[in-house]
This record gives sequence, structure tokens and C-alpha cells, in this order.
Amino acid sequence: MRILYGVVGEGMGHAMRSRVVLEHLVAQGHEVEIVASGRAVEFLKKRGFAEVNAIHGLHIVYEDNRVHRNKTFWSNVLSGTTGLPKNIAAYFELLEDFAPQAVISDFESWSYFFAKAHRLPIISVDNMQVINRCTHPPEILEGARADFEIAKALVKSKLPFCDHYLITTFFQPEIRKKKTSLHPPILRPEILAAKPAEGEHVLVYQTAEGYETLLRALKDSGLECRIYGMKRDLKAEERDGNLRYRPFSEETFIDDLATAKAVIASGGFTLMGEAVYLHKPMLAVPLDRMFEQIMNSRYLDHLGYGKYAPDLDDAAAIHGFLEGVPDYRRNLAAYTQDGNRDLLGAVDAHLDRAEAGVY
Repeated sequence: MRILYGVVGEGMGHAMRSRVVLEHLVAQGHEVEIVASGRAVEFLKKRGFAEVNAIHGLHIVYEDNRVHRNKTFWSNVLSGTTGLPKNIAAYFELLEDFAPQAVISDFESWSYFFAKAHRLPIISVDNMQVINRCTHPPEILEGARADFEIAKALVKSKLPFCDHYLITTFFQPEIRKKKTSLHPPILRPEILAAKPAEGEHVLVYQTAEGYETLLRALKDSGLECRIYGMKRDLKAEERDGNLRYRPFSEETFIDDLATAKAVIASGGFTLMGEAVYLHKPMLAVPLDRMFEQIMNSRYLDHLGYGKYAPDLDDAAAIHGFLEGVPDYRRNLAAYTQDGNRDLLGAVDAHLDRAEAGVY
């Protein structure tokens, strides 16, 4: 089957999970053409996908560890104006040369527009649709209602009226819309191959500024802390007592994650889903005004898999999290996931429906 696959390039989580689905589709004998934006383009090319068409996509402007809404809006308007001709060219090239039979979109708009313009079956595979297509309890929305409504409106308008929405999630909110199903997070092969162990170090992944309180609390804990992201130009590890600043290496990072006592990071879905799968308690500190990260972090806390903290300036919250690690571990022990079997099986089933003309 000929499949057009769209990948949004904002953040690397979409590209990382799309890589897994794309490798599965190719292994199943499908022909796949990819449209992607941002860093997803080079990431997928380096993973061996030759047919990756670079297009303009949504991006978010961050400032002082929060989403800057006005700059995000105008940056997308201006870059969209220059990117539009290239998108149109890619659109017609695909129309002429590939003639897809179905479309899969990971929150990417141009593949969606192509499907709608040519009345093709379209399947959404991503975690963002949980914001719009599920009902969330009051404790998840408390104090973040305005950010929730903005995020919900954006997600609702992004890919409306798909034939089905496959939502990846480690939590299970009530589904409120038809043509929607929930599936465990998509995991990289490297995570599936990792050998979890209960180590004594804390893995810290933090790229935002303003982490002085965090560093003091980590020093006071006496625990070995393997820190990524704070010193971005490192060529070799630097030590400051129990703090180990490490240059980024995917292999080393995954090993540190698999053997960690606990994790401290933002509220991004990909790393959080990996931590839950590996049964690693997590202190999640979401970006301000980024409702998706706030939601992920609060569900993590609600399930007892870790703790949500609104910022890095609360030393008591950091110490409290580290003291609560044994309880979080016990709660995580109940979480089970059979790799990617559930999600990939659902993708195959919906493609069979598309090929049979059921949609």
C-alpha cells in the first residue's frame, strides 16, 4: 500500500515515535513517502528514510522557560509566508509522482490537507489529541483552564474529521468522541532493548534557565546526579562533587535512564512515557503555559508515578520527591506494556480498513 506520512517538527518526540511506525510500515512492505518539518527532517534522513520532503511546520517560541504566545504567532506567520511556495511545490510533486492510497499524520497539517483534497483515508497517530478528544478531571485542569482552552482549540482545529484517532498515552482519561482509541506510548527500539536496574543515581534532563535552587537541592541530597542539557557545549564530563554534567550521547543517556533511581525533567511526553515504561519515578517540571506538559505532569502525579512541580524554585518539592521515590516505585510496578504491539497492531488494522474501502 502507498502511504503518505506527515510528521510535525516541533520537538523531537513526534519524529522519534514516527520513526518506529515508519520502520514498521516499511517492514510490512508498504511504500512510504514522508513530509516533515523542522528537526524531524534530518532526524528521519539519518535513520535511513530517503523520501523525506521538507515543508514548513508549526514551531513555538520559548522565552524564560515559558511559551511566548505573541512571538510564536508572528514567527509562524512570517516563516509560513516564505515556506508556502515550497509546501505547494511538494504538494503537487506528491500528487503527480506518488499517488498515495492512505495518509497517516502525526500532528502534521500538509499531509492532512492532501488527504482531504483527494478524499483519501486519514489516520491520526499522536499524543496531542488526548487534549480535545477526552474528558479530564478537575484536578488536571485546576488553575490552568485558560491554557487548556487555548490548547484544546489548537488541537481541535489541527486535524479535524480524521477517519480515526490513535492516541498514545500512559494515562487513561474517558474518551468523549467517536473514532478515538487510546494506546500505550510508542517506544524506541533502544528503550525496548534497555535493561532496567534500580541504581542510586538521579538522571536530570533540564535545558531551561533558572535552575540554581535545583542544583543546591541536588547537592544537598548527596545522591549522584547525572545531568544533561544544562551545559550544552560539553565535550567531556565535568564533575562538581556529586553532580556529573554529561555531554549528550543517546546510548549513554538511555543507559543512565534505565539504571536511574529517579528522573527530573520537563513535562515532555516522550521521556515521561519512557520513564513510566522503565518504572522510573519522575519529578516533572512543565514549561509555563504549555498545557500539554502541565497535563502530562499532573496525570503522572495523579497516578502516583512521580510528582508534579510548577517550577524549579521549590527545594522542598525536590527533597519531597526524592524521599517519596520508594512509594512511586511501588505504584509504577503495576504498570505493564507489551512494547509497541498494541499501537502497531491498531495501525495495521486501520490500514486494512482503508485498503478495503471501509472508510
